[in-house]
Amino acid sequence: MKIVVLCGGLSPERNVSISSGTKIASALAARGHQVVLTDMFLGLEDYEGDIRTIFENPPALGDTKISTVAPDLEAVKASRKWVSPSHFGQHVLEVCAMADIVFLALHGRTGEDGRVQATFDLLGIPYTGSGYLGSAIAMDKDLTKRLVAPLGVRTPQWQIVDSRSMDIDAVCRSAALPCVVKPVDSGSSIGVAIANNEAELRAALADAAKEGDRVVVEQYISGREVQIGILDGKALPSIEIIPAEGFYDYANKYQPGAAKEITPAPIPAETEQQLADAALTVFRALGLRAYSRADFILDAEGRLWFLEINTLPGMTPTSLVPQEAEVVGISYGELCERIIAIALRKD
Repeated sequence: MKIVVLCGGLSPERNVSISSGTKIASALAARGHQVVLTDMFLGLEDYEGDIRTIFENPPALGDTKISTVAPDLEAVKASRKWVSPSHFGQHVLEVCAMADIVFLALHGRTGEDGRVQATFDLLGIPYTGSGYLGSAIAMDKDLTKRLVAPLGVRTPQWQIVDSRSMDIDAVCRSAALPCVVKPVDSGSSIGVAIANNEAELRAALADAAKEGDRVVVEQYISGREVQIGILDGKALPSIEIIPAEGFYDYANKYQPGAAKEITPAPIPAETEQQLADAALTVFRALGLRAYSRADFILDAEGRLWFLEINTLPGMTPTSLVPQEAEVVGISYGELCERIIAIALRKD
């Protein structure tokens, strides 16, 4: 099968995406597929071969290491040789149209937010993961909470702050401390902070505002972080994350040994079922497809609190969904092929 693995782009999660894409491409190539890994934004401008035969002579793969800091997107923009306002780099759409399917290894904005999916729908290019509408809603933490809270999915109280007209004094007066501050549409914990006092809240609001136009100020729930993947409409075993220090932030997510990850999570069977039911409720309410990962907090009273759902969860060497799949006997390569099979299935 001819497969394009699309990664990178202009998201703050760009480096994570490249790591996911590299590992996916390597696994699929090892299983006999013709695979082209391409950066959505930088494209194939440095490819020296004939684009028409790129699947027979694909570009070499890099490595999967991820820096502890998010990328400088302005530097990425400046590094592109091709001058175009398009988010798609040179030859990207051309090669995607030549493939049997595009495996989306994109994370965050311009990739996980529905815009790429809508483009491919219009162009008739098959791709993995959820469609444009579910992807767009899931990327917006406010919209997701509004949809699932009435369905009995417990979620922390929250308010939305417009970062363009933010009155920090007013937010500080209305927010109950401690609280969590995060951009409404980012992932990998970029721009996320826990504020325990007013000084920390002010700093967190300023930092989160740099990541987008809207900021979520959310009730802080103390407890254990548990996450659960969905594959083809069924829940995988849960996983508990215990950071070595601090919370499960950008650095702790992607550096080996920075967090202890236990799957299945050591929780009662009844709680495991409640976790699966809640994740599936969100998955179905948003009309998602193929796979996802939902994040929860389990508090001291045994209550589950839904935080968010990811429509293109990480596939890096430290990512969680592959670990959950492995527990039930699904290897990394098989997981990738299952995700592709679901995308190509007519149902």
